[in-house]
Order: sequence, then C-alpha cells, then structure tokens
Amino acid sequence: MAKRKTAYVCSDCGAEFPRWQGQCTECKQWNTISEFVVASAKENTRQVNAGYAGQTAAKIEKLNAIDLEALPRFSSGFKELDRVLGGGIVPGAAMLIGGSPGAGKSTLLLQVMCQMAKTEKALYVTGEESLQQVAMRAKRLSLPDDNLMMLAETNVETICELALTEKPKIMVIDSIQVMHVADVQSAPGSVSQVREGAAYLTRFAKQNHIAMFIVGHVTKDGNLAGPKVLEHCIDSSMMLEGESDGRYRTLRSHKNRFGAVNELGVFAMTEKGLKEVKNPSAIFLSRDENETPGSSVMVIWEGTRPLLVEIQALVDYSQMSNPRRIAVGLDQNRLSMLLAVLHRHGNVQMNDQDVFVNVVGGVRVTETGADLALLLAMISSFRNRSLPNDLIVFGEVGLAGEIRPVPNGTERIIEAAKHGFKRAIVPKANMPKQAMQGMKVIPVARLSEALDALEQ
Repeated sequence: MAKRKTAYVCSDCGAEFPRWQGQCTECKQWNTISEFVVASAKENTRQVNAGYAGQTAAKIEKLNAIDLEALPRFSSGFKELDRVLGGGIVPGAAMLIGGSPGAGKSTLLLQVMCQMAKTEKALYVTGEESLQQVAMRAKRLSLPDDNLMMLAETNVETICELALTEKPKIMVIDSIQVMHVADVQSAPGSVSQVREGAAYLTRFAKQNHIAMFIVGHVTKDGNLAGPKVLEHCIDSSMMLEGESDGRYRTLRSHKNRFGAVNELGVFAMTEKGLKEVKNPSAIFLSRDENETPGSSVMVIWEGTRPLLVEIQALVDYSQMSNPRRIAVGLDQNRLSMLLAVLHRHGNVQMNDQDVFVNVVGGVRVTETGADLALLLAMISSFRNRSLPNDLIVFGEVGLAGEIRPVPNGTERIIEAAKHGFKRAIVPKANMPKQAMQGMKVIPVARLSEALDALEQ
C-alpha cells in the first residue's frame, strides 16, 4: 500500500505544520490544528491540479486579447440575489452561501433552482436531506418542479461524473460539510475533506463553465465553518443573516470577485418561501407617528445603495457601580469611545447612566457614518427631548470632536428626501453644492455645532 503524506492544518487560517501543536503560530489560536491527509503518492499531482481556474491547456495571452463576452451573466430570477452577486450569475463561478440553521439557505436556493429550471438545465445535489424531503418542501412552497433535476449523493467524484452526463448550467451543493472525497481518509466535515471537496468542485465548475452554489455551515460564533482556504478558493462568499423567529433575512456579500463587497439583499420569510423586499428602507422605518425621545434616523451605505435605518437609544440612571453599555447592531467599543468624546467635547456626562442602543430591524451597522446619529439619539434620550420625525442625520465623529465626511453624502441626502425627510444634519464636507428643493441641509464641522443645531 502506498505511503500517504500527512500534514496538520489550522482550521482558522489554513496554515500547515509538519506535526501537531496546541497553538497555531500564524493566527495565535488554540486547538485549531487537525490532521490533513494529502493525496496519494501514486497520483499524478500535475494532472490532478491542472486547469484549476478553468484553463486545461496552459498558454500565455495578452490581457487585451481575452474575450470578455464568452461568459455573459444571467439572472437568477431574484433581483436582490442578483444585486448581491454584482449583477447576476457568472458561468463557472463558485459561490459559497452560509447562515445559521433555519435562516433559509436551502429554501432560497430551491426557489432559485426551480425558477432557473424553466429555461436552463439545473441540478440540485442534496447530501443532508432525502429527495422526498426536498420534494415536500417544493410542494409546500408551490414551486414549479417539472424540470429541476435532483440528486442525493455525498461523493464528490460521483457528483461530478453524473453532472458531466447532464451538463447543467447551474448546480447547488447542499452542503459542503457532508461531502467527501474518496482519496481523503477522514470523516466528512473535517478540515481535509472540506478543503479537498471544495477545491475539486470549484475546479470542476470552472473547467465546465457551470455556475455552482455551495452551502456552508457556520460555527457558534456565526463564522463559516471549515478552513479559511474554503473562502479563498471560491469566487464569492455570502451570509444569510436573521433570527429564525424573525420575518426578515438579509443576504450580505463578504467576498465577490465579480461585484461590490458588503452588498446587501433583503428578503421576507413567508409561508411561500423567501420574498424580495424591494424597498428595504420602508420596513426599517416603521416608526410611530408621534415623536419619541431617543430615536434618530440615518442613511447607511450598503454596497451600491443607500439604506435608511432607525437608531434607538435608552439612557437611564444606573443603580450599579459600573453602568452598563449595551449595543445591539453596533460596535460596543465604538459606543464607549463616543461616550468619551461626548463628555470631553460636548460637556455631557453619562458616567452614572446605563446606555442601551439598538438598530431597528436587526440590521448590523458597521460603518462609522452612524456616529453622529448615535450621539444625537443618546442625547435625545438623556434630555428626554424628541428629535423631529423629518430629521435625518449621518456623519463620522473623530476623537477631537470633529465631524468627518462619509462617502456618497449627496446620494444619502437624495434617498432621505425620497422618503419624505425635510431636514438633514450632515458633515460640512458633505454639503451639496446646489440647494435641494424641499430639504434643509444643516452642515456641521464640530460636535458642538451639531448640539447647537438641535436647539434650533
């Protein structure tokens, strides 16, 4: 029997080591290194890995001589999914979609495949569910099931052999954690199996120009399970986020070789599956008609479009020696920093107050443009004075108390005007060059100026 080579791979960063050790010296994580069995020595490595990116015969070409029209995009039938993918599906692209159990990954992909099967050959490979279970879901969702091809298989080589006979234009692998490669002597879901299986499927998709969706599990921390090389070898990585008992789901792009990163698609979970939300700002702005202290509205920029969200803050006297600082949908460390800036440059002290902040609708705000809106919401709650319902706020706050500009400032103001907002407090550098009809824009350069604007 041929001797097999063994390596040890970190599941977080993908670093390899000749022997097992407790801590990865690359990413400094503990207990993340596990055994990885390399392909057999009898195998021709050059032949196995040839044409990984779709080219089976290596040759040198000039950049301007490459035909860009050979692989046109095609629509998935869902505009929100097309937006996240950068305008549509690219033939030969390997796309990884992850999410918590019950988020709707399989449901969304089954809807896409049933719609695609009307005009193109589509193959759905399930390794976690039986064909009867998938058929029952399709019937419950009233999906067209006449043309979709189904396969229940977990062996990667067998899947690719059967796919070659049918030659589909689009495939779904559900999920990569249950797939296995025969030459790798370890259990499905291990680092070695996930790594080799993803590489095999990605190579197959590119060589045959088949668009492939790969479903991935997540860890308890919400990150994609498996080695980091899994995310490196695919073309786009998406996360379907949302509470299992909530109605709305957000599909966010974390990596995309064919479009913008951090693009956001919004879906609503209904009895008939996931439905597109064409105007996400409307669902995140379901505000009370009466003005409420501690509430402000800002415009965040997600990928290529603006999105209006409401930020709520509750500031109350603390009975504890260490007041609580709790942020939902925002960075808690940034909240502490902004409270220090507010004390130093706004003369507003909240050392004896509990501060709770929340982004309505379950949206996760990562950009710094929410700083000013968050500060004004906290001051509104602290002073028990409501902000006007027609006021929009955005801007980054620096440690020196200055208000810094944010990207796409004019587009944010235009989006707010479309939703009926009449006033805006924005950074001075984001002041539109021309006056906007029906919108009063108040430019501010310092935190003190923003506080003064609230008194007007």
